[in-house]
Amino acid sequence: MAEVITLVDYGAGNLRSVANALKAAGAEGVCVTADPAVVRAADRIVLPGVGAFRACAEALRAVPGLVEAMTERVQVGAAPFLGICVGMQLLAERSIEFGECTGLGWIGGELREIERTDPAIKVPHMGWNDVAPSRHHSLIVPGEAYFLHSFHFAASDPATVAAMTDHGGGLVAAVAQDTVLGVQFHPEKSQDYGIALLARFLEWKP
Repeated sequence: MAEVITLVDYGAGNLRSVANALKAAGAEGVCVTADPAVVRAADRIVLPGVGAFRACAEALRAVPGLVEAMTERVQVGAAPFLGICVGMQLLAERSIEFGECTGLGWIGGELREIERTDPAIKVPHMGWNDVAPSRHHSLIVPGEAYFLHSFHFAASDPATVAAMTDHGGGLVAAVAQDTVLGVQFHPEKSQDYGIALLARFLEWKP
């Protein structure tokens, strides 16, 4: 039986674009849902996210049982998980965007505003930029991807950083730990590079 990829719908992601990209990458079934029972039985989980960390965190927690279902399936059941943009940022312990707000805490670290160290550096960081692997991870390869963010993931443990990008200094482009991968860039907007990443995620056996 073909795997069904569960795309978490909590009102804070560009779901249609991500679903279409997953299908283009070879997913035979994409289930868009906010049902904790469906999430708890997922083969693979994708958590999208656009906008502000606080709004996304509050929207995720506003769905009864959804965070608990995700945590059980990923942290206990070891289901492969991909967080995209704010979906990646939510893996952190906290953010200081619009006041301190707690994240899922699956990967140690916090969200910090991108520093404007050079007037030529624009914030938000928007557009195509390099993805440079900082350690071996089967899903992350060198290339260029599309970014759009004003806050960056400051990881507590450098071993969880899977890739970096450069925008007036190094910024984390991907984090990974066990069956969890988070990418700051948007695979669904990153053309061939993004589709290839999603295809590897669909085959990933961590």
